[in-house]
Amino acid sequence: MPRVTFTGNLQRHVPCPPCAVGGATVKESLEAAFALYPRARGYVLDEHGALRFHMAIFVDGEPISDRRGLRDPVPAAGEIFVMQALSGG
Repeated sequence: MPRVTFTGNLQRHVPCPPCAVGGATVKESLEAAFALYPRARGYVLDEHGALRFHMAIFVDGEPISDRRGLRDPVPAAGEIFVMQALSGG
């Protein structure tokens, strides 16, 4: 089962410890994680289900390419890391 880990910064606002969930894509895995932690959804996804602008998701250390549909594949033993994107000067 893929493992979903949310950054510690997000966990300060919403309890969402790492979890093992089903799913073959980022979207399927995140939906399973949001079933456990529904309040985390609004921090990660916008009202259309796309990844929020200042969020980033990595699968096994690689950034996802489909920020809108979240259709990137996830290996059965993959690691999904959800973090806030940093910007500024």
